[in-house]
Amino acid sequence: MIFHSTPFRRWLAPWLLILSSAAGLSGADLKFETPPTLSTEAQALVTLLENAHYNRGAVHSEQYKEVVPEYMTALDSQHLFFLEPDKVDFSSRYGNNVYYNVDYLGKIDAAYDIFYLYDDRVTSRIGWIFGELKKDFDFTAVDTYRLDRSKLDYWPADKAEADELWHKRLKYEVLDQLLNNKTLDQAREVVRKRYERMLKNVGETEGSELAELFLTTIAGLYDPHSTYFSADTYEDFGIQMKLQLVGIGAMLGTEDDTCVVREIVPGGPADLNRQLKPNDKIIAVAQGDGEPVEIIGMKLRKIVDMIRGEKDTRVRLIVQPSSATDSSVRKEIVITRDVVKLDSARARAAVFQVPGADGKTVPLGVITLPAFYGSGDEGDTDSDKSSASEDVEKLIVQLKQAGIQGLVLDLRHNGGGFLSEAIELAGLFIHKGPVVQVKDYEGDIQVDSDRAENLSYDGPMAVLVDRFSASASEIVAGALQDYGRAVVIGDSSTHGKGSVQTVVEMKRFAPQLANSPAKTGAAKITIQKFYLPDGSSTQLKGVVSDIVLPSIDQYLPIGESDLPHALVWDKIRTSSFHGEPINHRVLARLQLLSTERQANLKEFDFLRNYVDWFKDRQAQKLVSLNLVERRKQKEADDAFRKDSKLERDELAKADYPFKEFRLGAPLPPRIVAPKAADANKDGAPKDDDSDLEDTDDDANADAYGKVDVSLREALRVVNDAIDLGRNHEFWASDHAPLTVAAKG
Repeated sequence: MIFHSTPFRRWLAPWLLILSSAAGLSGADLKFETPPTLSTEAQALVTLLENAHYNRGAVHSEQYKEVVPEYMTALDSQHLFFLEPDKVDFSSRYGNNVYYNVDYLGKIDAAYDIFYLYDDRVTSRIGWIFGELKKDFDFTAVDTYRLDRSKLDYWPADKAEADELWHKRLKYEVLDQLLNNKTLDQAREVVRKRYERMLKNVGETEGSELAELFLTTIAGLYDPHSTYFSADTYEDFGIQMKLQLVGIGAMLGTEDDTCVVREIVPGGPADLNRQLKPNDKIIAVAQGDGEPVEIIGMKLRKIVDMIRGEKDTRVRLIVQPSSATDSSVRKEIVITRDVVKLDSARARAAVFQVPGADGKTVPLGVITLPAFYGSGDEGDTDSDKSSASEDVEKLIVQLKQAGIQGLVLDLRHNGGGFLSEAIELAGLFIHKGPVVQVKDYEGDIQVDSDRAENLSYDGPMAVLVDRFSASASEIVAGALQDYGRAVVIGDSSTHGKGSVQTVVEMKRFAPQLANSPAKTGAAKITIQKFYLPDGSSTQLKGVVSDIVLPSIDQYLPIGESDLPHALVWDKIRTSSFHGEPINHRVLARLQLLSTERQANLKEFDFLRNYVDWFKDRQAQKLVSLNLVERRKQKEADDAFRKDSKLERDELAKADYPFKEFRLGAPLPPRIVAPKAADANKDGAPKDDDSDLEDTDDDANADAYGKVDVSLREALRVVNDAIDLGRNHEFWASDHAPLTVAAKG
């Protein structure tokens, strides 16, 4: 099985990322041993990585010493429990022997010994926490706490420094609850229960989980998308590999004890609800009208059980939005559980009436593609089997019948899918020719081309992208850019996932395991890289936009370049294709016109103000521990959000009118959270409007949200290209800008 799909952040056995320990346990009480089957799998994994991984030549045995501090960080991601001398000691004892022990002996004793100390550190620390929670807190002093310590490469120097760090962390956690309208006693109780859950979680840790984490850390040396699946994880493949929560259609992971939304599954309940966003943190879960239960520190499998449920039942998620700059901000999202239906995930389109230079409106089409799905998608039970390319082709026919003069292909938040669909879809807009080059670990290059003679659309077009556009999306955007078929608009670049993974079952790879009655695991490893027709890799750099628009995505760690050990960007020879990038005179003119609008239109002032505010808040690495200061900042942030919402509502009056086209059955109505006044009852979280994307409370709101500044500008750029096409001075060869060259 080969994956050409969505960008997965590096994820490990999620239950081990919880910083926790078991009550009453210490390292001396725990004893893990490596079963013979696991020992064989550990050796097989190294062999597989050294012989089949794309990056095999860049990793050498001496680099395995990095596994020790990285495994410690996987256990203690915020560098809170271990001490710096612990790292020095473990690196000295195990660092130089990791490769030999695993590859030659099949031993992973280092994983167990490091965990024994981790357990001891956490057990004693949580006992200390319970004592500190009984004491008074001074919220009048001027002090700060570094909220995100994950990027640090060091731990506290000694116990005294660790105690000081934890004094600040506890103060921050209690203060966060006070800002959410808790009393001091209630805040203490919330924090105490959080650490009680952590105690329970580590008590349930098993040796196979530690092995999975340790061996995944080894695989991660080669690239961030390679991982090891234990036998149990591989058996539970649907959930553990995709992190997909059955019931709402979201892919989740854990970071620093907190459940994080990795991605939204196109067409799932969360996608249709349009309130839950990637990188949102789920703080608590409530069933129907029940009381919310905090899930910080809870195992992911238990969270899955809480969120999944009967079809047509409601689950309420208390979320810290990814766009929120204050960690105390909460938003309630109500989602009705359902299955992911292909009709809901299918491409959709609309015809927008965009004002032209002469004052008359110009009909321009938009096709929104959430994923590169295919008729072979697992779980597709719809009677009308479809694929992304077929659906887009059908929509193009409808848009052309509606008289469109230009087209925007919206690939924002499209994480990829079937490579074959990317090739077929690109072929709708170009004469036959290379679309993508695929290079394997032996250096062999395969050129995948569109071979269709006929075009579906040959007029002016743009591709709209963001930092979440990945894999197959980058292939299409990059190919159309190489052929000069479309101007790429959006974030400065796309995600940058230009690699292909395959899953190898250990039983099939290691002959000595073939007849073993024991369950065996598997490995997901990177085996290929993608390259565009001009030879440029989409890895790391992604596809660079021709016209860049303001975006908060630039200040979020969501790209491939933010992942550890990411594969490098490179370039191979250019394939033989009949095309060239947009003429520099045309592109310069389009960029100039867009720049002028970005400088003069109120909607860009609105967007820039939000981006600047968000950027400033993100730059504040230290959080104040003074209650008065935090309340002032929270009041200022709330006022900013309120003013932004009012301005957004005013700008929405200028939204372009449009008519929508859909394939398949009509969408179900949206389910939204209670109004703010209701949501505040009994101290429940209040809804916030921090997200610039559509948060309209109208359950029947259109699929195209209010004040979509990026889409508006993409439409205007296409309109500019149409105008330039009327001036032969801007023609390249025998065709107008952003159109297909005439044959022959």
